[in-house]
Amino acid sequence: MDKVLRYGIVGCGSMGREHIENLQAMGGVEVVALADPHAPSRDAALACCRGAKPQVFEDHRELLAAGLCDAVVIATPNFTHVDMLRDALAVPGLHVLVEKPLVTRIEDGIEMIDRAKGRSGIVWVAQEYRYMPPVAEMIRIAHEGGVGRMHQVAIREHREPFYPKVGDWNRFSANTGGTLVEKCCHYFNLMDLILREQPSRVFASGGQRVNHLDEDYGGRKPDILDSAYVIVEYPSGARASLDLCMFAEGSTDNEHLVIVGDEGKLESLLPSLTLRHSRREDWGRRDAWGQPSGTGKGVNVRRVWDTRIKYAGAHFGASYIEHQHFAAAIREGRPAEIPLEEGLRAVATGLAAHKSIASGRVVAMSEVLPAGW
Repeated sequence: MDKVLRYGIVGCGSMGREHIENLQAMGGVEVVALADPHAPSRDAALACCRGAKPQVFEDHRELLAAGLCDAVVIATPNFTHVDMLRDALAVPGLHVLVEKPLVTRIEDGIEMIDRAKGRSGIVWVAQEYRYMPPVAEMIRIAHEGGVGRMHQVAIREHREPFYPKVGDWNRFSANTGGTLVEKCCHYFNLMDLILREQPSRVFASGGQRVNHLDEDYGGRKPDILDSAYVIVEYPSGARASLDLCMFAEGSTDNEHLVIVGDEGKLESLLPSLTLRHSRREDWGRRDAWGQPSGTGKGVNVRRVWDTRIKYAGAHFGASYIEHQHFAAAIREGRPAEIPLEEGLRAVATGLAAHKSIASGRVVAMSEVLPAGW
């Protein structure tokens, strides 16, 4: 199928507009419809549609009923995803890209998986971090045996606080699912993808230490944590860790991903787009030890970029690449690369981490997901 694919954008906030920019840069697609109950967001999204005149709706149900779209992108607040999906999945043949996190409650995710069964349209959860060029390259190398058997994955994000959102919905865990769902489901999805396993146990420590402490919204105080450590254990014995701090604006490379195996190490750093790769066999031997750490000997360092990216945007070109893959899957009749099950498992790891913080103990994934998962 080589026809122009017609897209509708449901949710015209900052992420919805980011999707519009990516689609316009990609070609072979057209944004034909927008829906958002918030007039300023609709106007801002319409202004992004250079040379195009999409139909504009206040209600997403009107957009869906109009029959204008081959695919829709759902970029509404987290807690509304389930309602948007219920309506979108009821449209036969409609392809859906839903922003992360898929849902904020496990039962809602299970319901969406059940509703999606047997549909001809694909349903794809946006988890763009895996498509960032240096991250994608480090995963490729690791999966081709570049570090031997993988034992540890470490992810650090040190960044600025959450941005303001319409109605300040993201200041409350009831709306976001909690910071470790809202912000970090990307990372939990990456851990699973890298290790090619599903987690078994989670232990976390975190809190709200600095950010939003003095804010007041009609008597409601923000309850979103701003810092945490999370350990994720896998059945093979491999472990992954997350180090999150959201009052660390002074960081140079605010995202640092590490994979360590018995034969080497990989590091990806953003925004410098740096990839480091070393093999233990290249370090030489010094009696019973390898080359002392910290020397840099034998470490290959390069900048990784994909020159086919036409719009870098807010995610180092990852959203552009993801949209290319999504459109190709539609045209070629392939399944989603990131299905609902993956999106829900990433949410579940985040919820398990929050449960661990609240209870002060290790939480088994079986406490969060139903039997059979």
